[in-house]
Amino acid sequence: MNLQYIGLKEINGPLIFLNHVKGISFEEMVEIKLDDGSVRHGRVVEIKGDMVAILVFEGTHDLSLKNTTIKFLGHSMEIGLSENVLGRVFNGLAEPIDDLGHVYVDKFFDINGSALNPVARVYPRDYINTGISSIDGLTTLIRGQKLPIFSGSGMPHNDLAVQIVQQAKLSDEKKEKFAIIFAAMGVTNDVANYFKKSFEEAGVFDKVAMYLNLADDPIIERILTPRCALTAAEYLAYERDYHVLVVMTDMTSYCEALREFSSSKGEIPGRKGYPGYLYSDLASLFERAGIIRNAKGSVTQIPILSMPNDDITHPIPDLTGYITEGQIVLDRELHQRGVYPPIGVLPSLSRLMKDGIGQGYTREDHQPMMNQLFASYARVMDARSLASVIGEDELSPVDKLYMVFGRLFENHFISQGKKNRSIIDTLDLGWRLLSFLPKEELDRTDEMILDRFYNHEDALVYFNIEEDVIIKELNKEGR
Repeated sequence: MNLQYIGLKEINGPLIFLNHVKGISFEEMVEIKLDDGSVRHGRVVEIKGDMVAILVFEGTHDLSLKNTTIKFLGHSMEIGLSENVLGRVFNGLAEPIDDLGHVYVDKFFDINGSALNPVARVYPRDYINTGISSIDGLTTLIRGQKLPIFSGSGMPHNDLAVQIVQQAKLSDEKKEKFAIIFAAMGVTNDVANYFKKSFEEAGVFDKVAMYLNLADDPIIERILTPRCALTAAEYLAYERDYHVLVVMTDMTSYCEALREFSSSKGEIPGRKGYPGYLYSDLASLFERAGIIRNAKGSVTQIPILSMPNDDITHPIPDLTGYITEGQIVLDRELHQRGVYPPIGVLPSLSRLMKDGIGQGYTREDHQPMMNQLFASYARVMDARSLASVIGEDELSPVDKLYMVFGRLFENHFISQGKKNRSIIDTLDLGWRLLSFLPKEELDRTDEMILDRFYNHEDALVYFNIEEDVIIKELNKEGR
């Protein structure tokens, strides 16, 4: 039997407080009936003895301390799901906002997900092709992985998110089902319309379910948006055998809402005012990615966050890095030079890619090509640092050659615009770039691989470069 309580102890912002309440549970759903008969909904967010704090979804305006009726429903928040969520647009509470009516419901699911036995998890293998060379070639996204994108204010992370949704596909041709869940938090109306229009024009909208929380929506909705999206992803993956890619942007807006919510409850703040449980809260979201034994589907996550002041040590990117398996970092200097996507290669990594690439997945030369590109580009950074001190004209012929290689790498490999490159095109382009360098400089690759893929003359023709003075000087030195 569900008990009803009449009257409130206190109203504080979006929270209402009740005394002398027993037999209820944390995150239990609540119906709130006003004087005029209208009904609002809430969620238990704090229990202290017999005092309860309830967060009201629709806000606390016009609530009466004496005549408001509270009814506890005896369950946490649930959403109804079916395969019909694909091709639909929802708000942060999983309510349809595309004027297409209600979704036919197959089952109801708790938005907090089900507890997963770590022993039941399967190690992620096989990659998801995003069509972006900097990701596919150097920080490969593996099925079941959580790989965040660290961006900054004014950086094109929204464009990158759209491009990933438009181009992402599975790596094989086994006719496996693939779907994308897109969750946007704290976005403006024009950005939300940009997302919807881009997916429709690309013809991918029928495999995408969108959960949109706008900037003027309540903060409780922002906190629930990623949970609703991940619940839909788990349903499609484990009930309907889809391989699901979840793109969530911007997690910084989510964390700001969590900070505001924590402050309204009077909790003691942690670093930079964020609640002390920020780490565990983010982990409760990110750890819902993975592959489960005996399940045909998988859940892969790309959370996108904007770093305040480009500070990678800020609590949000710092804690995210502890939970996830790598990161993709956008570089402001590349962005200012017009490189798109401006992915910083050296600070980016994918910790799971080594077991999801190579023979049987991408191509047997993927790992050595990646290692050599990283090493060669690191040498470019060293040469640029030296040039900033002594001037580029004073560099050795080898360092000058690396300076040219760096420009080619950034202009052709990293900067690809809106092109959709296959993994084979990415690998071939990587070898053309490496073939520009003298063979003796490629010391991260064995001779058999080099003999097969190294072609200096082809590289010069491809990049329209003549045998210039630098290369002639190297030849004089016997290089």
